[in-house]
Amino acid sequence: MKIIPLGNAFHGGGKAAAHEQPALPVEDEALLDAYSRAVIDVVDRVGPAVVAIAVRGGQAPSGNDQRGREHGGAGSGVIVAPDGLILTNSHVAGAAGHGARITVATADGQDLHARLVGDDPDTDLALLRVDEAVTLPSALLGDSKRLKRGQLVIAIGNPFGFESTVTTGVVSALGRSLRSRNGRLIDDVIQTDAALNPGNSGGPLVSSHGEVVGINTAVIMGAQGICFAVAANTANFVLGELVRHGHVRRAFIGIAAQQIALPRRLRHAAGLDQERAVMAGSVEPDGSAARAGLRGGDIIIRLDGETIVGADDLVRALTGEKIGRTVALEVLRGTERLTLSLVPAERRRAA
Repeated sequence: MKIIPLGNAFHGGGKAAAHEQPALPVEDEALLDAYSRAVIDVVDRVGPAVVAIAVRGGQAPSGNDQRGREHGGAGSGVIVAPDGLILTNSHVAGAAGHGARITVATADGQDLHARLVGDDPDTDLALLRVDEAVTLPSALLGDSKRLKRGQLVIAIGNPFGFESTVTTGVVSALGRSLRSRNGRLIDDVIQTDAALNPGNSGGPLVSSHGEVVGINTAVIMGAQGICFAVAANTANFVLGELVRHGHVRRAFIGIAAQQIALPRRLRHAAGLDQERAVMAGSVEPDGSAARAGLRGGDIIIRLDGETIVGADDLVRALTGEKIGRTVALEVLRGTERLTLSLVPAERRRAA
């Protein structure tokens, strides 16, 4: 491999070049110093709450084609409560299951044991609790809805096992959707160019105000500066659900659905503007949709007033707050528009 040195200090004849770097203007020095101070302040405040996580043992979930094998992994996490609640990624700590041995290394050198409180593969988030009776430095979850494109963000984690690594960047885009490992879309994902590598997973993405605005989750391999974090508002919701229930409650109506294009003639006859909707391919006989009178082949256009143009829209609309509550399902049966009343049940979780 040919290595081309950058900034070579020697030119032909072996004589040293007498080039010196020009001094920065005073105002530029002040600007750089302000930037450095902002980053240093955030790292000093949030860095002690960032931990390295190692997972050993445990069994894969029953739906995994590798069940029966021991699993392990490593990543990062952020302490969100002084008694040892830690947010991380599901693919770091949740995939191995409740039988896993989880160790947590803190920034000040403590090695602690933790257990899985719950995980949510749909958002790639998991919650751990430290077993030892300790008081730990914690970080504050901020309001990710207040983020702006171009805003400075700092990622702290343990890429490739290098502890307490800091990278900086900006918010590249907001409101992205990212496909989770189980196929569902994670909504409201933050795109950033702060460098992330394996081991950063589960660590915090922090604003210049020292608030955690995202949980780092994924990179696009081979791409430069395209990294993703689950928004803090999503993390806050999942955290509450995991503390209360050990899992995130989501509604279920008992159908298999597929996205379809609505022919112009059908749209005109039904008085619809939307070009796509969802067709019920099959309906579970004992499900809430069947009890409400939904049939296979019916086309779902709205749920509780929300327009449904794809299967992901239907999944997003079926939130936990709809469990046990009567909702209105607007459907097309032929050219006839019907409104069905149904009561969603809680979605069954994989064993």
